[in-house]
Amino acid sequence: MTDAPIPSAPVESYPQGEPRETRLKRMKMRSMRRGIKEMDIILMRFAETELDGMSDAELDDYDAILTQNDQDLYQWVSGQKQAPANLAPMIDRIAGHK
Repeated sequence: MTDAPIPSAPVESYPQGEPRETRLKRMKMRSMRRGIKEMDIILMRFAETELDGMSDAELDDYDAILTQNDQDLYQWVSGQKQAPANLAPMIDRIAGHK
């Protein structure tokens, strides 16, 4: 089985032209209401300290992360599996966050 690239967040996954403040609130909420508690904690802490300072491009990358399955995310963030190349920079940033 090959590791095919995981697609970025589909355009429909978040409103285009969404005001930044609204986008940040939505992303913070999605970060803390995941599905598995471990990812709630990891992403909530990351979102609380990092999102406000991110560029729009970085927010796009984080939005792509938020569309992923929690089981996959946890394995990538914890280093159990290698993240797809297109998501790896943001996964590494999340994994390195303290």
